[in-house]
Amino acid sequence: MSFSGGVAVSYVFVDLLPKLNEYQLILLVRLENSIWRNIENHIYIIALLGLVLFYSLERLAKRTKNDLQLTEKTKANVSVFWIHMSAFFVYNAIIGYLLVKEPFENSYGILFYFLALSVHFITNDWSLRRDHVKVYDQYGRYLLIVAPIIGWLIGALTEVNEFVLSILQAFIIGGIVLNALKEELPEEKESSLVSFLLGAVGYTLLILLI
Repeated sequence: MSFSGGVAVSYVFVDLLPKLNEYQLILLVRLENSIWRNIENHIYIIALLGLVLFYSLERLAKRTKNDLQLTEKTKANVSVFWIHMSAFFVYNAIIGYLLVKEPFENSYGILFYFLALSVHFITNDWSLRRDHVKVYDQYGRYLLIVAPIIGWLIGALTEVNEFVLSILQAFIIGGIVLNALKEELPEEKESSLVSFLLGAVGYTLLILLI
């Protein structure tokens, strides 16, 4: 978990966040003649919405566990589970889609994107299994396995302009930022500083080399 935390933090701050400025320029060109042109920092607002959505889902799951009686909790947890799964299904599908559509400079860029998001998927899997236990093992994990494959197929068979692509990327960045801070930085008693530094420094060097 500490190593994956280092990789995720490196990926977010060295690779993803710098791209937001590029996406903002794309949106400004597209929205030049619309009523939205007077709003500043569109792409950052979209990234914030992604972060807020996944934070809200996390709080909903935890609050349901803490506040309700046992019989009500079981029913509520099932509802929260499907809401959680629906959001992460879309999340994983978009990541699979972007694997095809992201304009990588070379094959190493694709490889490192794949590695970083694979580690991220593993951490999300651990988190969702902790929150939903048996029902996740029965249904959830299979849905999330299929999601990036569906996203990849959609990306391979369809064409989307840069405007839509930039919005999808910004939304995913918000979700990754939250999950990197929420799950991939373990509590102090469970963490390993050496593993964290290996993940952060190692992945940063890889990004700088491509």
